[in-house]
Amino acid sequence: MDRCLKSKIKEMLSIVPAVALLGPRQVGKTTLAKAILAELEPTPAYLDLERPSDISKLEIIEQYFMAHEDRLIIIDEIQHYPNLFKTLRAVIDDGEQRGRKTGRFLLLGSASMELMRQSSESLAGRILHTELSPISLLEIESDEALKLWSRGGLPRSFLANDDSYSKTWRDGFVTSYIERDMLQFSEQYLPSATLRRLWTMLAHYQAGKLNISKIANSLGERPRLVGRCIDVMVDLLLIRKLRPWYGKSKQADKKRLVKTPKIYLRDSGVCHALLGITDLEELLGHPIAGNSWESFAIENILSSITTPHYEASFYGTNGGAEIDLLISKGGSRPWAIEIKLGSAPHLSPGFYTACEVIQPETRFVVYSGQDRFPYGRVGVEAISLREMCQEVAKNF
Repeated sequence: MDRCLKSKIKEMLSIVPAVALLGPRQVGKTTLAKAILAELEPTPAYLDLERPSDISKLEIIEQYFMAHEDRLIIIDEIQHYPNLFKTLRAVIDDGEQRGRKTGRFLLLGSASMELMRQSSESLAGRILHTELSPISLLEIESDEALKLWSRGGLPRSFLANDDSYSKTWRDGFVTSYIERDMLQFSEQYLPSATLRRLWTMLAHYQAGKLNISKIANSLGERPRLVGRCIDVMVDLLLIRKLRPWYGKSKQADKKRLVKTPKIYLRDSGVCHALLGITDLEELLGHPIAGNSWESFAIENILSSITTPHYEASFYGTNGGAEIDLLISKGGSRPWAIEIKLGSAPHLSPGFYTACEVIQPETRFVVYSGQDRFPYGRVGVEAISLREMCQEVAKNF
């Protein structure tokens, strides 16, 4: 598949010496990097730091980089060698003195926060970061949208020959993450069986408010340990914490605001696998369907944003006023987006109450249909998820 991010990465490489491409395992980072590799001259060098033969090439690391100074070097699985960033800084600085100022390194990794911290500290002013999300609605045909929701956007799951194989692959994906990546970061906290139970519980909490104490009590573990493991899952780009809105409002209103984040498994297919849902028919009859659609919509909308400088949140009060998603950039008034599953959207009075407080720039209700039309009170538009993503891509 031709991923939307490819042209952006090539543009970034024309601006800075290094670009870090982050994303969960199996999201297609290596495939995308090799697609870029095939289009460039001279042909870039490629190193996979999980392959012993490639690791051995870095035993005399400065000489290797010097020998390939005229081309892009793609380094995969760089999270295994975080100390490499200091060496890259010296190589980049030496190259700049010889006129090689851009397009030196494309770095691929699957643990976001730690990689961003170490690369930003070592390569400040020399690196840009971007994230590859699972396959999005804007990368497929419109008639495949429900399949994407059901199977999720991990390429091998979405492109599988049938639903049964797709579900089997996702089950293996979950097991692999638990036994490998999650334990690598959190084995001192929770055993693998407990990590699986935690992940499954979070699937049941999809699009709900995160209550760490309640989850920890169900697991028989300390809240602090459970919170650490959830943070690891955020860092591995498996789940998203959507923060509550803290904008300007009256003091009395602030006391009623929901203050806990909402939790989302970022890939809908992984969520469905954890819940034992095999296909679309099972999904549509499952109690999680509405919350799953909300999560799926939010991930697609946020993955459509092209600027790195944006804010995303939700609005909620104890009295029931709510907006599923608020997005803004540069201090501007936010867009208010409510998400409903079904071909006949319905907005509750709580949405309008929230809009009176926030005064958003635009107001949308995203639904499962295809038509776009004014809805309800003045200023609200009903819109399909695909068209919502297109609007966001043009304006953010």
